[in-house]
Amino acid sequence: MIEREYCYIVLGMGLVTFLPRLLPVYFLAGRTLPGWFVEWLDLIPAAVLSALLLPALVTSGTSGNFTLYGPEMIVAVPTFIVAVKTKSLGGTVITGMGLYWLLDIIFK
Repeated sequence: MIEREYCYIVLGMGLVTFLPRLLPVYFLAGRTLPGWFVEWLDLIPAAVLSALLLPALVTSGTSGNFTLYGPEMIVAVPTFIVAVKTKSLGGTVITGMGLYWLLDIIFK
C-alpha cells in the first residue's frame, strides 16, 4: 500500500512541475507576442539569478548579518567583471571557483 502512495505522490509532483511549463506553451503557440513583453521575459532569468545570489553574497552566518566585505562578495565582483567581458559561462565559473579557492588559501 505504501508503494502505491509513493507512486501517486511522485506522479502528482511530476504533474505539478509539468503543467506550469506546458500551459504557456499550449496557449501561446502560434501567437505573436508584443515586443515589450518579449523584452520583459528576457529579463526574468537575470532577476531570478540575482534574487538567488544576493542574499548569499551580502549576509553571513546563521543569523544573517549584513556584510559587504565577506569572501563571497570579494570573489563575486571580479567574477562578474569576467562574465560581462567574456560572456563565457565556463570561464566565469572557473574564474569564480579559482578566486574563491585562492582566497581560502590566502586567508586560512
